[in-house]
Amino acid sequence: MAHIREGIDEEKKACFTLDDQGVLWFKNRLVVPKDMELRKKILDEAHTSVLTMHPGSNKMYQDLKQKFWWTRMKREIAKYVSECDVCKRVKADHLKPGGMLQPLNIPAWKWEDIHMDFVVGLPRTQKGYDSIWVIIDRFTKSAHFLPVKTVYRANMYAELYIAKIVSLHGVPRTITSDRGSVFVSRFWEQLQNALGTRLIHSSAYHPQTSGQVERVNQIVEDMLRACALTYSTKWDECLPLAEFAYNNSYQKSLNMAPFEALYGRRCRTPLNWSEPGERVTFGPDLVTQAEEQVKFIQSNLKSAQSRQKSYSDRRRRPLVFEKGDHVYLRVSPIKGVHRFGVKGKLAPRYVGPFKITEQSVHDVFHVSQLKKYIRVPEEEVDTSQVQIEPDLTYEARPIKILDQKQRSTRWNTVNFYKVQWSDHSEEEATWETEEYLQTKHP
Repeated sequence: MAHIREGIDEEKKACFTLDDQGVLWFKNRLVVPKDMELRKKILDEAHTSVLTMHPGSNKMYQDLKQKFWWTRMKREIAKYVSECDVCKRVKADHLKPGGMLQPLNIPAWKWEDIHMDFVVGLPRTQKGYDSIWVIIDRFTKSAHFLPVKTVYRANMYAELYIAKIVSLHGVPRTITSDRGSVFVSRFWEQLQNALGTRLIHSSAYHPQTSGQVERVNQIVEDMLRACALTYSTKWDECLPLAEFAYNNSYQKSLNMAPFEALYGRRCRTPLNWSEPGERVTFGPDLVTQAEEQVKFIQSNLKSAQSRQKSYSDRRRRPLVFEKGDHVYLRVSPIKGVHRFGVKGKLAPRYVGPFKITEQSVHDVFHVSQLKKYIRVPEEEVDTSQVQIEPDLTYEARPIKILDQKQRSTRWNTVNFYKVQWSDHSEEEATWETEEYLQTKHP
C-alpha cells in the first residue's frame, strides 16, 4: 500500500511545473497559494460578478477549475456558495419538503374536535349563495355542508354555527381552521372564547394542518360537478343530498361510514331499507356497544395516521432547528418584499436571517417555511422593524414622497409620486401613481 501511495505522489508531483517567471502551474491550471484573501477575491469575482450572476457550486467549480487549482478547491467553493446571503434569499429550493409529518392528536369523542373551511368561487345561485362552509368532525369524519354567501359577516356565521352545529352536537373543545378573515376576526374569537372552545389556526402556506377538510372539499366539488350536469347553477338544491351521500359512504380510515361511527349504524336508503338481523339494544349493552365502537374507531384512526405518516415521510427530509439558530423565512413570491425597485415575482423568496427564540405548535412559522442560515450573522437583524403578515407576506410601506410629476393624456392627467419605502434607501425609491397609493396605502 505504501509503495502504491508513493507512486501516486510521484505522478502528482510530475504535474506541477514552474515557469520562467516563477509561477507554479498544475498541468495547465494556475496554482493559487494558501492566501485566504486572494482566494476570496477569486470566488467573489466568479460568483457575484454581473457576468456570472450567482451560479451554483457545481457550475462555479467547473468554471474555475479550467483556470485555477488549489487543494480542497471544490469543498471551499461549496462552502462559499452555501454561505451566500443573496443565493439564500432569492433561489428556489429543489430539495424534498422539509419537516416530517406531525399528525394531530386523535380525538376522544364525537364532535369534540372539528375542522372547518370554505369552498369558494362557485356559480352564484338564485338565492345568492356562492360558497360552501364545510365543517367536519375529526373523530367520526361526519360533516355538514352549509351554503353561504361571501358577503356574510362574522356575526352571521356565528348564528349559522349555533343553529347548525352547536344545536346538534354541542360545543366542541377545539376548532382547526386556516387564517381566513372570518376565523381570525375579533368577533369570532370572542364568541369561541365565551363558549370555551380553543381555536387552532394553521400556519401560513401549510394547508396540511387542515388536510382532512381540504380532502373533503375536493369530494364536495366532485359531487357538485356531477350535479351540475343536471342542476346547472342550482347546486345549493342538491347540497343536502351531497352531504347525506358523503356521510353514508364508507371511509377507509374508519373502516365504516361516518353515519355508522356517529349513530352506530348507517342510515337507510332505497337500496338498504333494513340491516340483516336487525335488533334493538337497550340498557348496559348499549353503553358497552358504544364504548367498544369508540375504541374500534380510535384504533382504525391510529392505523390510518401511521400509514399516512409512513407514506408522507418518504417524500420529506428531516429539519432540526434549535433555539438560538438563525434562519431565513420564506415569504410569498407574488406579494413579497418590495426591494431592488421591484415588486411581485422578482422580489426575494426569503427574508432574514432571524434568530429562533422559541419552539411552539401553533401561531408560528412552519418548519417547511424556514431555511437554515449557515453562519452567525455579523449584524443582528431587528425583527421588530420587519412586519410579516399572517399570510407570510411582507409589504414595505411608503414613508416619504421624494418627487412628483404629471403625465397628461388626451382625456386626463395622471399624478406620479416618487416614493421611498420602509427599510429601503432613497436609491430604491419607485414611481407610483396617485391612484395606486390611495388604494393600497390610504
